[in-house]
Amino acid sequence: MATYAVGDVQGCLEPLKCLLETVKFDPATDVLWSVGDIVNRGPDCLATLRFFYALRDSLVMVLGNHDLHLLAVACGARRPSASDTLDEILEAPDRAELITWLIHRPLIHQDKGYTLVHAGIPPQWSVKKAMRRAREVENVLRGPDCVEFLRNMYGNEPAVWSRDLQGMARLRLITNYLTRMRYCTNEGWLDLVHKGPEAPCNGKKVSAWFSHSSRKAANDRILFGHWASLEGKTDSPTVIGLDTGCVWGGAMSLYCLETGAWTRCRCENGRQITP
Repeated sequence: MATYAVGDVQGCLEPLKCLLETVKFDPATDVLWSVGDIVNRGPDCLATLRFFYALRDSLVMVLGNHDLHLLAVACGARRPSASDTLDEILEAPDRAELITWLIHRPLIHQDKGYTLVHAGIPPQWSVKKAMRRAREVENVLRGPDCVEFLRNMYGNEPAVWSRDLQGMARLRLITNYLTRMRYCTNEGWLDLVHKGPEAPCNGKKVSAWFSHSSRKAANDRILFGHWASLEGKTDSPTVIGLDTGCVWGGAMSLYCLETGAWTRCRCENGRQITP
């Protein structure tokens, strides 16, 4: 039995199948962990969502920001963006079944000595605290206030955590930390504008969320995606970047939790490049 973690798929199903075939993935004995963002921007979003749904008994998946965006568009809380590639899902006859399954995915998963999260854990939170905060959002997603939350989910404020935060502002910040964060200060002030691999030179003392030496989760092994420009490089043995930019012409990466081995498939236009 093996456990494999894959980076952001974003509708690029062919490279994912290439990776699973390469490692001889067997859903009867093996498990696939997904860091989220399984849809949007790539060429085969509906087929990808159906593939994950069919694999659900051998799958652990956390939600990414693109998955949440799909949920918002599907329920009418948000209009599609010009760059979205979600129309096939929205028009699919099995749309309701797929969306219902997706909305019940968690924001964080912890097992086998690893924590799986889409973007990261802010420096001021332990993994235990992050999981507790994630449950707040998950409970709202699965409850009667789901549409209201998805409508109010968008935005960069508030930019730092406070125990006094309540309501949609509190839920928005938790969601931004776990699904959108890249750069922040040691106190957790977010910079949600910059995406490059180098810290912005804008006078703020921001660094990659995982580079703060005093962060509470420094001793935890964390699997994350979301940050394609890093090309998986974190310079940390405990923070493992899985997003290597398949949809942007990079590669799709698969990491074996038991052995630490990497398997990669080079991509172009969301398709596998034949070696």
